[in-house]
Amino acid sequence: MTKKIQKKSVNLAVIGNSERGRMMLDLLLEMEDVNVVAVAECYEDRLKDAVERVVKAKGTKPAASTNYQDILTVKGLDGVFTPSSWTSHVQICLDAMNAGVYAATEVGGATSIQQCWELVRTSERTGIPCMLMENCCYGREEMTVLNMISKGLFGELVHAEGGYRHDLRDEVCLGHINRHYRLDNYLNRNGDVYPTHDVGPICKYLNVNRGNRMISLCSMASKSCGMEAWAAEHLAEKPALAELQGKDFALGDVVVTNIKCAHGETITLFHDTSLPRPYSRCNLLQGTKGIWSEEKRGVYFPALSKKPHTWEPLEKYFAKYEHPLWKKFRSYGVRGGHGGMDFLVLRGFVEAIKKQTQTPIDVYDTAAWMAITALSEESVAMGGHPVAIPDFTNGKWIKREPVVEGTYCLEKVCRPAKEL
Repeated sequence: MTKKIQKKSVNLAVIGNSERGRMMLDLLLEMEDVNVVAVAECYEDRLKDAVERVVKAKGTKPAASTNYQDILTVKGLDGVFTPSSWTSHVQICLDAMNAGVYAATEVGGATSIQQCWELVRTSERTGIPCMLMENCCYGREEMTVLNMISKGLFGELVHAEGGYRHDLRDEVCLGHINRHYRLDNYLNRNGDVYPTHDVGPICKYLNVNRGNRMISLCSMASKSCGMEAWAAEHLAEKPALAELQGKDFALGDVVVTNIKCAHGETITLFHDTSLPRPYSRCNLLQGTKGIWSEEKRGVYFPALSKKPHTWEPLEKYFAKYEHPLWKKFRSYGVRGGHGGMDFLVLRGFVEAIKKQTQTPIDVYDTAAWMAITALSEESVAMGGHPVAIPDFTNGKWIKREPVVEGTYCLEKVCRPAKEL
């Protein structure tokens, strides 16, 4: 898209005010160059809460509606951010782009490949960016590894792993009580319903959509018994769980997805939230010169490590290889949820609007990462049969336009701006 005059501030609409929405709204309200001029939420009590938060923080009352389409015509609107339920994300982004404003969506997988194509074609037709707010791309360890890759420490990359793995049984089973959308997805879908936390950073490591692409996947799902067992165990103390008695959850307790890339790299993803398990994204990256494992909390480089075949703490390499953005962030003062990742991904979106440039996670990334869900469902249904991953760039991945360099760039390691 054509570069325009930089804006001093941006006017945003926030659609959705669940627990995640409130967290991100509060963070946006702390930013001096962000004006939240409109909010939307289908539940009246949550809508009232969002309005009150904006008034308290900024002293101005935003436009508000239980129908998000009402606020897309607010005068001077620059962008829309939606932390709403998973299955609502795509249509909101489509409507935002058609209204001529930047679109940003919280994470979650697509329900169909057609949705992904609609995102791509609408962004291309309107010239408006659409950004998946995948905060894990901005994690301190993930960005340090990205910098180490750029310095050649891992050599040629061969294999990567990642996952969304922690115990969500109470959150899911109490979904209808807490008006949380996970429950209905788990009851009706079987596949990797939440793949972007793990596949997002990996795609940036492997240059997916810029010189490389994912070409096929196959997924297998275990049996489902974790949610059913938890609901039965806690029925006495939480009578509302009676609605789940006798119901079968469609989602397998552990879903494993294997992906092949155009240049031969392999990726393994895990979705594992229905059994007892401490939180882990189980990141792993292997190359010809070294390996990183989040589970081992370490790295191993034969040419650099003091002891052969022995893990070393990744922290040992922070002094020399920590990503420049994180060095600046720590001196600035780390803020925001999930260890600061939330702040950085929001700033990446805001800065793109201010500079009127492409977003650091573009619509091709958004479509490719979200598509994993619908494709994994298809593969699971066919007993793990491989399915093709569409090329949402239509061949442009071979030779893309130059990246937008800057503080929040995820393709190149750039010097951060003086102010974050």
